[in-house]
This record gives sequence, C-alpha cells and structure tokens, in this order.
Amino acid sequence: MAEPHESFDHTVLGTREHPSLGLDTFGDVPLGGVPANHAQGIREVVAEAVLADRVGVDYIGLGEHHRPDYAISAPDVVLAAIAGQTERIRLGTGVTVLSSDDPIRVYERFATLDAVSGGRAEVQLGRGSFIESFSLFGLDLADYDRLFAEKLDLFAALQHERPVTWEGTIRTPLVDQQVYPTTAAGSLPAWVGVGGTPESVVRAARYGMPLMLAVIGGSPSAFVPLTDLYREALGRFDFAELPIGMHSPGHVAATDDEAREQLYPHQAELVTRIGRERGWGPYSRIAFEQAASPQGALFVGSPETVAQKIAWATRTLGLSRFQLKYSVGALPHEQRLESIRLYGEEVIPRVRELLADS
Repeated sequence: MAEPHESFDHTVLGTREHPSLGLDTFGDVPLGGVPANHAQGIREVVAEAVLADRVGVDYIGLGEHHRPDYAISAPDVVLAAIAGQTERIRLGTGVTVLSSDDPIRVYERFATLDAVSGGRAEVQLGRGSFIESFSLFGLDLADYDRLFAEKLDLFAALQHERPVTWEGTIRTPLVDQQVYPTTAAGSLPAWVGVGGTPESVVRAARYGMPLMLAVIGGSPSAFVPLTDLYREALGRFDFAELPIGMHSPGHVAATDDEAREQLYPHQAELVTRIGRERGWGPYSRIAFEQAASPQGALFVGSPETVAQKIAWATRTLGLSRFQLKYSVGALPHEQRLESIRLYGEEVIPRVRELLADS
C-alpha cells in the first residue's frame, strides 16, 4: 500500500474556523421528450462558474456522468475553460469516477489544470452514484470494489510526485516511474467522496485524504457517527485533523415560498425518473417538504433560511467545507444564476456571521 501523503497545506481547502463555501453541478439538462442540448448546458455551466467567482463563492465542483440527463463527462476540460475566465475560485470535481478511469491520467489532467489555473485545482475521487461508466469503458461491475481500492492506492502514491514503484492486480506494475507535470505546491489535493459507508470513511483516513460526505437524504445530523469515525481513524493513522466537507442539493431565491415553488417540480421529476431506474416510488410533495425542513438534506429557501441551515450543518458535523448542488433537472438557467448570485452575495456572508457569533 502507498504511504500516506500529508505535505500539502490542506488549510487552503477550508478549516473548521473558516469553512469554504462552494457549489456543485452535474451540468443538468432537460430531457422532456426532445434531444438534450448538451453543448448549451456546458456553456451555461461555464457562465454560472464565472458568476460564482465574481460573487465570492470559494469552490465550483463539476460531477462526472455518462448519461443523457447530465452534460459533463469530462470535468477537467470544462474546468480549464472556467479557469481562463476566473481569478480566485477553486476548481474541482464532485466526483471524478476513479473506478472507471486511469489514476495516472487523472493526476496528469488535474496537475495540468492546476498549472493553467495558478494553483486552484483539486479533485474529489469516488465510485460515482451511477454505473454507466463501467460498461462504457469495458470494465466488469463485479470488480467494483477492487477497482476503486487499487486505483485509490495508486493515486495516493502519485501525490508524492516522486518516482513511483507500485504493483496491484488491475494493471502492469510501475517501477520507478515519474508522472508529469508536477504541481507548484508539490501535490494535488484530493478528497475521497463517500455516500455513507464506514469502510470508505476509514479508507479516506488511511490515506490522509480529506473526506467529502454526499448528504442527499435524511438529516445531516445522521452523519455525525461517520465524522466521529473519520477523526478517530485519522488519529489511529497518525494524522492531524483534516478537512471534512458536505455536498447537498438546494436552491436559493428571494423568499422561502419562491425557492420551493421553483425547485419542487424539477426535483420531483428528477427523483421520480431516477427512481424508476432503481425501483423507488414516485417523489411526493410530502417527501420534498420533509427534506426541506430545518434539519433535512435539501437546502432550499431564502438566503436567511439557507444560511441558517448551512451554519447549523457546519457546526453539527464540524465541517471545513459546504457544497450546494445548485442545479436540479430542468431548473432554468436564469433561476440557477439568481440562486448563485444570492448564495455568493447574501448566503455566504451571513453564514460567516452566524459561525463567528457561535
């Protein structure tokens, strides 16, 4: 197993005292019985990220998918376009599906992004919430666990940016092999994205990688045992405290009622459609309202409502970063832009006030 790497200054990713507040998108495109306009969807994502940079958002994460309802299959390419039009926002993924990619190519692509962006790149590594990439890239789904475990191990070795000697079962061995380009900081920061399994939490701690929790159902407070487990495991592996982040869906508008009425039909269509693939029942207004409650997983409402909820979740879990997944299904581009504007200009300053007061 690769030795853990902890030379990178993880405080640039956010700290408990000064958490980073970011946004996520998958490049959602409407379907509605017509061919999805993926090109337009990608251009809209670039425009949304440029606005996020301008209004003070700390991070933009692009999720990798290989489906008709999400336009982004190559996040690094879109992030490079964003890098050329922004100045300060950090650029990453949410997530890169490492199981069906090559760890060396991932490191090379994001080290290149780090160079062109002036040191703003990072990557969030995960298995992904969909499995289309396995058959697309000729991989056996029976190797699901082994692929991720070995590829994460190799990626961790690459973070040292020294010649790598590594052997596993999924590829030919590496013997004293250097990977280029190297980064100015000496390592590319990488999070491990998890959906709630203790084994994945301990794996992130073993490699000394920050933890990103995907909280898309239930209550954020239900994840406290996992954050406790992560911190305990970090100590067991001789690491100091590392960032913990959280990703959740939501939407911001001028009032609570406006935000909910704008979001609900698109949230309902998306969850119902995915539910048909996975055997869930139709999404209901009751389920929506429960998720939108003060301790639910959906961060939807006025700037004050969303800020109060983010501050609560940040205190509850001891977060160093919160990422709002602001694009949901066919939510119009104009409403997404307004949500981003409110998030940057009103939600973020208010969250910082609330956390400072506490």
